[in-house]
This record gives sequence, structure tokens and C-alpha cells, in this order.
Amino acid sequence: MARDIVYFDLETRRTANDVGGWGNKHLMGISVACTYSTKLQEYMIYTEDETQALIDQLRRADLVVGFNHISFDYEVLMGHSLFDFRDQLHSFDLLVDLEKLLGHRIKLDAVAAATLGTGKTADGLDALKWWQQGLVAKIAEYCCYDVKVTKCVHEFGIEHGFVKYHDRNGREQQVKVDWNK
Repeated sequence: MARDIVYFDLETRRTANDVGGWGNKHLMGISVACTYSTKLQEYMIYTEDETQALIDQLRRADLVVGFNHISFDYEVLMGHSLFDFRDQLHSFDLLVDLEKLLGHRIKLDAVAAATLGTGKTADGLDALKWWQQGLVAKIAEYCCYDVKVTKCVHEFGIEHGFVKYHDRNGREQQVKVDWNK
């Protein structure tokens, strides 16, 4: 039986400034969360009132993969559950691994653009504006695209043993990865 890798991302309703700083991620709220399950081979979209179904899917997964999801998305989710996602889910965070390898943080867009030839379609600040404008479908489309980009970068790294990225000077670089976990 194939294992279920669930790729995951979420967008918030509020900024860090709105909730009194980055230490209060649990107060940011969820506008939209998106997953892709390799077992189901489908994307799922969740709104804040469907958070329990999202949590259930993450708990059933054999592996949850994201980009900065351990220190951000899980922290936001913990505002909706007593469950400690960081300690109780088998997770692989591409950002955490790349930060260890490179010695600094990097944006998903810098990796996706160099590795896949396509970057993100927007950023989290755009998603916050869309939330204020009531454009939930637009947030869902953006969030699902981020999940797809994360999935494609992860799969590329597994298949090729490296990913590319644009460094701080815009130069294309390459880093070896061991993502067959």
C-alpha cells in the first residue's frame, strides 16, 4: 500500500501586526488551507470552519510536507486545537532542510523559479488583501498553487538529488538534497 504524503499550506486572516506580533500566530486565523494527498490524488480546500477535517487529514497522513509549515502553519493551526502538530505528526519542512544546508532562510519562490522555471503567483500579503475583499476563491487558487509548487519542488529533489535556487544576488545555484525520507 502506497504511503500518503500530504502537501500542506494555509493562508491567514490577519497579519502578525494585527495580532500583536509573531509570537501570536495562533491568533491569525485561517482564511483558506489547502492539501494535496498522494493517496487520494486530489487537492482539498478547507476554510476555518472546516479546520477539524483538515486536522483529521493531517493526522492520517504518513508524512506532511510543506514549506515553513512547522514554525508557521502548525502554529496558526494550534489556535484551533490542543494537538501539538510539531511533535505528533511526521513532517518534512523543505525550508528547515534548505536552511540547514544553505545556512540561511530562503523563499519558496527562489527555489521554485530556479528549479521548476516557474515561481509563485502571489504572496501571503496578497492573500490577506483578498481576504479583506472577500475573494476566498482567489485565496484558494493561490494556496493550491503554492501546494502544487511545493509538491513539484519536493518531487524534483527526490528524483534528482538536488534543487536549484536563486541566491541573494539573483544567481542560480544548486544544492544537493536527500529527500528520500
